[in-house]
Amino acid sequence: MDGGFFILNEDWYGHQNSTINYLRPDDPDGVYWDYRVFQSRNPGKELGCTAQHGIAWGGRLYLIAKQEKDPGASIVGARITVCDAKTMECLAQLTEIDPSGKRCDGRGACGVSLEKVYISSSNGIWIFDTRSLTITGQIPGTENPNGTGGATTDPSGALYKGQCGTMVPADGLVFAAHQQSGLLIIDPNTDRVIKTISMDVVQDGAGIGSIVKDRTGILWISTDKNIRGTGNPLRKLVRLNPKTLEYTIVTLPDDVLPPNNSWYAWTPDAFCASAKQDYLYWRANSGKGQAAWFNGVYLYRFNTVTQKAEVIRNFKEEGAGWSIYGCSLRVHPVTDEIYMSLYQGNQKTTYITRRCDADGNTIKDYPMIANYWFPSLPIFTEDDPYPLTVSDITIDDTTSAPVEYYNLQGIRVAAEDGSSLPAGVYIRRQGTHTSKILVR
Repeated sequence: MDGGFFILNEDWYGHQNSTINYLRPDDPDGVYWDYRVFQSRNPGKELGCTAQHGIAWGGRLYLIAKQEKDPGASIVGARITVCDAKTMECLAQLTEIDPSGKRCDGRGACGVSLEKVYISSSNGIWIFDTRSLTITGQIPGTENPNGTGGATTDPSGALYKGQCGTMVPADGLVFAAHQQSGLLIIDPNTDRVIKTISMDVVQDGAGIGSIVKDRTGILWISTDKNIRGTGNPLRKLVRLNPKTLEYTIVTLPDDVLPPNNSWYAWTPDAFCASAKQDYLYWRANSGKGQAAWFNGVYLYRFNTVTQKAEVIRNFKEEGAGWSIYGCSLRVHPVTDEIYMSLYQGNQKTTYITRRCDADGNTIKDYPMIANYWFPSLPIFTEDDPYPLTVSDITIDDTTSAPVEYYNLQGIRVAAEDGSSLPAGVYIRRQGTHTSKILVR
C-alpha cells in the first residue's frame, strides 16, 4: 500500500465485523478508495468487532478491536490483528488479550520499541512481544479495580469502569489514561507504573479523557466532570511537561466547548495535534452523554502558545447536514492537512472523508460507497519511526566495534552511549551493522 493512508472503521455493529479502507488522496486517475483491504488481501479472515484504534509500527499495522467477533458476523476475527503495512498480509490474530481467557476488551495500542507494543484494554495495559506475536504479561498497577466481568450492554459492569484508554510515548516514558486512576506514567524499560496523577488536581472527582502530544513534546489532557464515563467534559485541559512532570491547568472560556470524551462507548476521541504548528484540534458539540460521544458539529483549533481556542468549522451553520463522526479526526504528520470523516446521522449510509488545510478550509471531499461505515480514525504510516519490518532487522556479533550515531543528514551527532541525543530519528552504526532508532 502506498500513496495514501488507512482509515479504520467500526463498521455496522450487529451485522458485520470492522473493516479498514485505504485512501489515496492524490491519485492521478481519481481512484481514491481501496475498500476493505484486510479482507481482500486475506480471504476468509476479518477484523474483530468495533475496531477503534490502530498504529503503524515497525512496518506493521496493529489493529485493536473491542471484541473478536460482531454478533451478526459469520467469521471470527480478533481483538488484536497484526499485518504487514505494505501488503496487508495477516501476520497474527489474537482473539483474547488476557492469556488466561478472562474477559478483556481491546482499546488502544502504543509502540514502545521494535520488540514491544503496549495494548490498552478494559482491564489494564498488556505487553505484546512483536517477535513472538504474543502477549507476555500485564503492567502491574494498570488493572481494572472492578474486575473483568459484565456484558457489553451493561453500563454498570466492569467493562465500563476502570478501563485504560489512550497511551502516548514521550521522553522515554509512556503516559496512559486510566478511567478511575487518572494519568498513569509508565517506565517502558521495567514495564512498571512509576507515578499516577489523579484528575482531582483539576477538581474533586474529575476524570481523564484522552492525551495528545503537541509538536514541542508537551502533553495535553482532556478532562471530564466525573469518572463514570457519562460524557460530561470539563472546560479544563491539563498541560504537562513530560521531562519534569510539572503540570498546569488551562481553563477554557465559557463560550468554548471542550473536547468530547467517551468511556462508555470508548473511543480515542477526536482530539489531536499538528506535528508542524502550535495547534491542537478537537470536535465538540453542546450535547452530553451519547449526544456528545458520536458526533460533533464544531471543529475547534487551539493555539498552544496563546492558549486561545476558536471554531474553524461550524457544520451546523453550513446547513448540509454533516457532522464529524466519533474520533475520526486527525492531522497528517507530513502535509499538516486535516482529515475527518463526515456523516449525516446513524440511519444514513452517506459518508465522505473531508480534507482541509490547517485553517479548516476544504481542499477536497472523498465520497464513499454506501455503507454504515462509522469510521474510527485515520492511520498514517508516516507516523511509523521504524518503517522496516521487525524481520528486516539483523543482529550480528560485531560487539567490539565502536557505536556511532548520525542524524538523517549524515552528520555524526553523539557519543557511543547515545545519552546526549535530543528527541528525533537517528542512524546507529556499529561496524557493518546499521539501524534506524527513535529517541523520544
